[in-house]
Amino acid sequence: MKKLLIATKNKGKIFEISKYLSDLPVKLVSLRDVGIDDDVEETGKTYEENSKLKALFYAKRSGMAAVSDDGGLEISALNGAPGVRSRRWLGYEAKDEELVDYMKKVARELPDDNRVAFFKTVVSFALPDGRVWSEKGEVKGEIAKKPMMRLLRGYPYRSFFFLPEIEKFYHEDQLSEKEEDVYNHRKKALEKLKKYILRKLDA
Repeated sequence: MKKLLIATKNKGKIFEISKYLSDLPVKLVSLRDVGIDDDVEETGKTYEENSKLKALFYAKRSGMAAVSDDGGLEISALNGAPGVRSRRWLGYEAKDEELVDYMKKVARELPDDNRVAFFKTVVSFALPDGRVWSEKGEVKGEIAKKPMMRLLRGYPYRSFFFLPEIEKFYHEDQLSEKEEDVYNHRKKALEKLKKYILRKLDA
């Protein structure tokens, strides 16, 4: 069976990518599984640039096909911030708890008539020879004034991201399997990317 490297150290992303690619006839492996501990500096100015950069780096480093993503939270009232700087919004690679504390202040100060926000991602599939394919996914919601109490590890902003259509937070504690399938922005991108993964790993 062909192997596919999930090229991220974020446990939340590993779980979601594994879940949404579990129907493919490939063996999914992690960076830890293949003994890779290297970090990649995210120097891109867009999600796509960072996504491709990471997927290509780990594909070449491992000699295996690799999948990686980059994304973030975009708040309309803040002109799309934090966007590509979502994890580094505080000027450095912040911990989940630090971002939650900062978001509490942001959430309180947003105008009531403009709390619209998006989660956006670009997922890239790369081969060791340098070829790479990317797809986008997004979900629209709004920033709640008060967060959910339970932090979802690796996803601090989801504690604030509310889906008014179903009156639930974008959080695994609240969403049913069916709702996850409908709203998960990473799944939307991965579903579009699967055709490339299947085609190239079968080649």
